[in-house]
Amino acid sequence: MMVADDLPWRAIADGLVVRIRLTPKSAKDSIEGIEATAEGAAVKARVRAVPSEGAANAALSALFAKWLGVPKANVALVAGGKSRIKSLAVRGEPAALAREIAAKLGY
Repeated sequence: MMVADDLPWRAIADGLVVRIRLTPKSAKDSIEGIEATAEGAAVKARVRAVPSEGAANAALSALFAKWLGVPKANVALVAGGKSRIKSLAVRGEPAALAREIAAKLGY
């Protein structure tokens, strides 16, 4: 079990902020577990979209919403627009979202 400091997400008032390490121009769209980064643990994601005019960021938001089973409107990029390390805000009940992410990632 990881301690809270090692988790790639943190609770906010209306949901979670999740740290993502994005690889654009991949062969497939997928969420692939956790990876250590300089900023801390991050969810590893790949998208087919190219990092041009926000296409990869939009693809990431849509992929994460589908993976987590929440409406696309509930997921928004809040940091890292031009970086590989991004922060997504996911609206919803924080504890329920954290449990769902932890279960899907095998925590």
